[in-house]
Amino acid sequence: MKPKISIITLGVEDLTRARKFYEEGLGLVPMSYSSESIAFYDMNGVVLSLYPKDALAEDVTISQQGSGFSGVTIAHNEPSKEKVDEMIEEARAAGATIVKESRDVFWGGYSGYFQDLDGHLWEVAYNPYMDLT
Repeated sequence: MKPKISIITLGVEDLTRARKFYEEGLGLVPMSYSSESIAFYDMNGVVLSLYPKDALAEDVTISQQGSGFSGVTIAHNEPSKEKVDEMIEEARAAGATIVKESRDVFWGGYSGYFQDLDGHLWEVAYNPYMDLT
């Protein structure tokens, strides 16, 4: 049986600006089937997709208006505290808003949060209980 692929799609206000943030700022490489209207990035088994927010709302058949915490975050794990700090700094340099600076956290790991240019929340974490090698 062919493995299933999970895709996380982020609705973005400006696809060109979002692509620049993710590609130049965070170093993601677009997959071959990306186009001018949508971008795909392999995230080690999960695909991240960027798609215009208005078109995504239209596809879902909901209003794109609304604000506040959506109840969704995306997590990215790194193999060390130092790598977490590096990723947070890369995001900051690319224009992200740092919501929570990297720090030791209650569950024994180390993490920080940033918002991308469209307000999507990303956690960057080191989990000493998870082997990433």
